[in-house]
Amino acid sequence: MASYNRIVLIGNLTRDPEHKQLTSGQAVCRLSIATNRQFKNRQTGSMVQEVCYIDIDVWGAQAESCRQYLQKGRSVLVEGRLKLDNWQDQTGAQRSKHSVVADRVVFLQSGKEAGDLNSDVMDDELSDQPQSLRGGDLMLNPNNKVEKDLLDQLAKAEKKVKAARSAKESTNTEGLSEALSNVFGQPKTGEIDFKDQPPFEDELPF
Repeated sequence: MASYNRIVLIGNLTRDPEHKQLTSGQAVCRLSIATNRQFKNRQTGSMVQEVCYIDIDVWGAQAESCRQYLQKGRSVLVEGRLKLDNWQDQTGAQRSKHSVVADRVVFLQSGKEAGDLNSDVMDDELSDQPQSLRGGDLMLNPNNKVEKDLLDQLAKAEKKVKAARSAKESTNTEGLSEALSNVFGQPKTGEIDFKDQPPFEDELPF
C-alpha cells in the first residue's frame, strides 16, 4: 500500500534547544517550535490566532549545529517526517505524542541579523548543495521542489502586502494582517512552557 510521510514547518523556537549525547554515541537535539494560523471568525468578525506547538528531534551533526547556533525566539524552517512516541509516565500511565524527526533544518534570519549573517543551512549534503537563491530572509535552493514552492508563496505574499499597504495604510489594517499571515504566520515570541513531553530514549530510531 502506498504511503507518504513528509512535513515542512516554519516557526519560532519557544525555548533554547535541549541537547543530549546518548549512550550509543549519537547526538540528539530537541527543538520546540510554535507555528501560527490566523483566520477570521465568521460569527464575530474578529481575527483569531491559532497556535500549534511542535517538538522536533534533530540528530547527528545537525544536532550539534542547532545546539550551537539556535536559541529561544529564532525562526527555523524544518523539513522531515512525522513520528509517534509512546512512553510510560511517572504514574505508570501509557502516554503518546506526535513529534517530527528533522531531515533538514534551515536557520532563518531575524531582522537584526539580516545585515550581518547569511542563513545557515544544515543537511547531510551541505557540501554538495548548488548555490542557493535568496528569498526575503531565506537562503533557498530553486532546484528543490519544496523550496521552489516556498519562493513562489513568498513572492505572492509580498505582492499582497504591497497591495494592502497602498490600499488600507491609513484606515484599515485588517487586509494587511491577513496578507502578512500568508507568509506562514510566524507566531509572536512569548513565554511558553512545555510540560507534557516524553524523555529522550536511547533506542529511538535514527
